[in-house]
Amino acid sequence: MGDRPWRPKVDAVDQSILGRMNRREWWRISFRFGCYSLPGFLALRRQAQGATPRARACIVVYCWGGMSHLDTWDPKPDAPREIRGEFSPIATRVPGIFVSEHLPRLSRHTDKLAIIRSIHHDDSAHGRGMYWNLTGHRPPGAGNIPPARTDWPSLPAVISKLKKAPAGVPPAVRVPYPMVDNNTLQAGEYGGWLGATYDPIVLRTPRGEPFGGVSRTLGSEALQLGEVDVERVSVRTELRRQLERPLGRADDFTAFQHFRQLATEMLLSPAVRMAYDLDRERSSVREAYGDHIGGQSLLLARRLVEAGVPVVQVCLAAGDLNGGAGDMWDTHSDNFRRLKDRLLPVFDRGMAALLEDLEDRGMLSETLVAVLTDFGRTPRINGSAGRDHYPDVYSVVLAGGGIRGGQVYGESDRSGAFPASSPCGPPDIHATIFTALGIDPRTTIHDMLGRPFPVSDGEVLPVL
Repeated sequence: MGDRPWRPKVDAVDQSILGRMNRREWWRISFRFGCYSLPGFLALRRQAQGATPRARACIVVYCWGGMSHLDTWDPKPDAPREIRGEFSPIATRVPGIFVSEHLPRLSRHTDKLAIIRSIHHDDSAHGRGMYWNLTGHRPPGAGNIPPARTDWPSLPAVISKLKKAPAGVPPAVRVPYPMVDNNTLQAGEYGGWLGATYDPIVLRTPRGEPFGGVSRTLGSEALQLGEVDVERVSVRTELRRQLERPLGRADDFTAFQHFRQLATEMLLSPAVRMAYDLDRERSSVREAYGDHIGGQSLLLARRLVEAGVPVVQVCLAAGDLNGGAGDMWDTHSDNFRRLKDRLLPVFDRGMAALLEDLEDRGMLSETLVAVLTDFGRTPRINGSAGRDHYPDVYSVVLAGGGIRGGQVYGESDRSGAFPASSPCGPPDIHATIFTALGIDPRTTIHDMLGRPFPVSDGEVLPVL
């Protein structure tokens, strides 16, 4: 035999793991690990090399308007009052991690969270900040931009492209409305150059009212599933299919047909209709989320992923798009009262309930939860007791789906003004999310001209 390396008989895929291991090394390591079988040893080796469990689904919780990092995830108690603000930090379940006093429920779940405090980009407009965070790419042009087929596809659109939904289940859903700024739909949360068939469908929440009783006007059309006469819908769908012929551009007709067929399938699908009917949920669970549009949207998201939807995006706020300045996270004025009285109670209660619910159902390990926002808010409080747009540093949070909880990644400086360590950007968040979902960030997708692009050009953060 001479000095030729010895290897146990294994599949080719495991030869690379064993490398040039000789007989003596094999027996030494086998003895060290309690005489593990070869499959057991290989499992240990893969674990040591950082193999990550694959999440089955993703819930993107989007805080539209720009959540203040200093008043939520990254408090600065030692800064001057004009920076630290009115809130105090509180200890959490994980020693050494502190959050705002107005996140008491979430403070008990930091063992599940990876809080990323060093993310930044360079655009302070709402829609453009949202484009950065939901596509992982720099927004085009200038100013807020309406959706176009030349846009980069959103995170939910790409996930739905690469993780197929079961028959009759929508590939991607947005709840309870699309994002609007100055009465204009914003680019960044659509299918972009993947085509209209990858635009996530919008579902209106069947239960829940704006927190505090502001009138509910959703600002945009959304599908609402109600009582359905299945036989009647089936007959009418078949009749329409026989009578219709394409009119206008083929692309327009294809997109129109796709969404109507998807809506029909959802109306006829028992799984989707049952998931949509929140009255089927135990009253104690509904109440845990809060009887408002924010909490009930999170509950609907959990039920939809449980029914097989690969990705659900929730626009989480105290109310709706047109319900008043207090409903969204754009706190230019009266920042502390609006956060304390409206925004943070909804967020804290709904998010804590979602994490508890997923864990109780055994779904947390296979469901990735990502809390994203446009940007942070200015460290220095303005003359209206508010904080303005601030993309130079802010915080996002990941949980479940292979994320190692109980950690903070990166830090901002003493004033919460710039990254002080481990700076990262939206592309890195996307690369990390894709990896947790079992998708290689360098997987290529093709635009309408057939050109290949990687789903992310970021680096995977060490939070998995």
